[in-house]
Amino acid sequence: MGSFLAANIMCLPIISHPILRPKTTVKVQPQSGCIVCSSSEEALSRRQLVLGCCRISLVSGLMLNCVIRPSPARAGEESNAQEEDKDDEGVIGAIKSIFDPNEKTKSGKVLPKAYLKSAREMVKTLRDSLKEDPKDIVNFRRNADAAKESIRDYLNNWRGQKTVENEESYNLLEKAIRSLASFYSKAGPSAPLPEEIKSEILHNLSTAEEFL
Repeated sequence: MGSFLAANIMCLPIISHPILRPKTTVKVQPQSGCIVCSSSEEALSRRQLVLGCCRISLVSGLMLNCVIRPSPARAGEESNAQEEDKDDEGVIGAIKSIFDPNEKTKSGKVLPKAYLKSAREMVKTLRDSLKEDPKDIVNFRRNADAAKESIRDYLNNWRGQKTVENEESYNLLEKAIRSLASFYSKAGPSAPLPEEIKSEILHNLSTAEEFL
């Protein structure tokens, strides 16, 4: 019985199951190296494309930089030209100022230069005269004479002039002159000026100076 089974088993056809089937290695020979060469050429082409883009970007950046940024020599020429233009404008402005009969005051108004010069001179000399020590006879007389001259010049040229009679400086100077003249007409030319009147006149002079 055992030998029969053994004989039958021996006689059974051999079934080759895929799991039991030994693996066979199939060698694929590359045809003339086409697959390898194709991959290498593709990598090389990509590398060349990247390098080409980098070169284009670099060249474009350099060209743009050259266009936007002026050369130092040109920049220097433009700077010198601008400085020369400013100098010319300054010279022209100075010439115009010399021949211009008017001048802008501290308060921003435009008034005749002759008026401003006369008014400023009167403010200066009258203030110096009022602040001088009466005991110093020499300086007191000198300052008093200068004040009288400037007041006379101012009144002869500008009293009642329509171009300035509505100005703040004009009205304040008129008030200072009236206060001084009113006191001396009553007390006499050699009377000492009271501190109250002196302070009032000095205040009017300082306020008028702000508009000159």
